[in-house]
Amino acid sequence: MREALSHLIPALAIAEPPVTPDRDQARRWAEEELSKAQYAQAQPSWLDQLWRDFLDWLSSLDGDGTTQGSDIAVPVIIALAVLLIVIAIFLVRPRLNAKRKAPVAGIYGKDSAVDAATYRKRALAAADDGDWPSAVVDQFRALVRSAEERDVIESRAGRTADEAAGHLGQAFAATQLRLLDAARLFDGVRYGKQAATRSDYDEVRKLDADLLALTPDFSGHGQHGFAVPR
Repeated sequence: MREALSHLIPALAIAEPPVTPDRDQARRWAEEELSKAQYAQAQPSWLDQLWRDFLDWLSSLDGDGTTQGSDIAVPVIIALAVLLIVIAIFLVRPRLNAKRKAPVAGIYGKDSAVDAATYRKRALAAADDGDWPSAVVDQFRALVRSAEERDVIESRAGRTADEAAGHLGQAFAATQLRLLDAARLFDGVRYGKQAATRSDYDEVRKLDADLLALTPDFSGHGQHGFAVPR
């Protein structure tokens, strides 16, 4: 009898009518089931979902449903990419062209007609006021203008500080390194907002005076960049 009951109990359990949950319990069971790891791994990534949403939107553009979303997606994406490239060109290219077309300012800027003596006076006045950047800039201009007035180098608009130092360094070999240092200082102060000191001004001023006391040597050099000596 006991053995018969043991076989009957599982059968009754199987035959037990299913439990019908209410709405809240059903939602809770669904949330518990979907929270399992295997469901999370099977879910598409945000990128996949975004792509599917995009394809669904493309498909909705076709009223008769005869064209697949993927068929529409390729040309539309290409068109969007081309549009973005065109926009980028119109935004970036003017800035690049502005940089390329910006002329390299010469040593004198708008003061191309000022002579060496005037530059020296301006440098001295700036030094008296403690304006060392202006003093350095005008003293270097005086140095270069003086070499042009002495016909050591040709007078040329747009000449840079490095070019002037290079030519003068060939004519005054003993001061070549000092000239290069002065040119770098000039560029740093005028264009790079570099600070200048009294010692910077004194060094450029002394270099100017030393060049006046030297005789240029053109031997072994071509005439490019040099004036015909008197």
